[in-house]
Amino acid sequence: MEQDLILEKSVLFSGLSPADRAYALEYFSAKVERYERGDFLNRVGSPLPCFGMVLSGTIQVYMDDIDGNHMIMANVGEGDTFGESLCFLGQDAPVYICSVTASEVLWMHVDRLHRQSASTDPRDAMLANRFISMLAQRTLAMNDRIQILSKITIRDKLITFFSQYASRSGSGRITIPFDRENMATYLGVNRSALSRELSRMREEGIIDFHKNSFVIPHLFAENGK
Repeated sequence: MEQDLILEKSVLFSGLSPADRAYALEYFSAKVERYERGDFLNRVGSPLPCFGMVLSGTIQVYMDDIDGNHMIMANVGEGDTFGESLCFLGQDAPVYICSVTASEVLWMHVDRLHRQSASTDPRDAMLANRFISMLAQRTLAMNDRIQILSKITIRDKLITFFSQYASRSGSGRITIPFDRENMATYLGVNRSALSRELSRMREEGIIDFHKNSFVIPHLFAENGK
């Protein structure tokens, strides 16, 4: 039952009847794997044979820049997916995927998507369309990431970052899934410089925070929450 509730969060499974959901899991040859904190889920430079959906815990997708610095490409929580494009294209994966907490991942294959033209079952076409919709959502999510990285100053990066989370939650009170080190990595900035800017923004009344919980007063006032 708990897994069904998590699957319902995804465009891939949302609204499916129990029978169609079971068919979808079989269609994608779905299999659950469990990981401990710090486990790596793939081998860098090798094709990713499956894409994953997080059933519990948190997964992060990293890439190294030309200087060898880590970049967090995605922070993936419960009900979210990762690796769809790399899996579908069959390309060598330039990323490494790590379980940052104890986690469970539903791995899914795309072999039958590549054989779509030979199928006569209408459910196969429905699942293919849902997979395409999922890829489109991932593209939109990457646009959010690009907006952050395109900003020059740390403050502008932070304002964009907080605004995105506030927009998703519908509130000026937000909780972000990063500690300060990972937050700096995600934003592409120095951790000490990030801490100094956060302190300045709090002194100026732009934000308030405790650990990874933040209040952005002007957004809080606008939303009335």
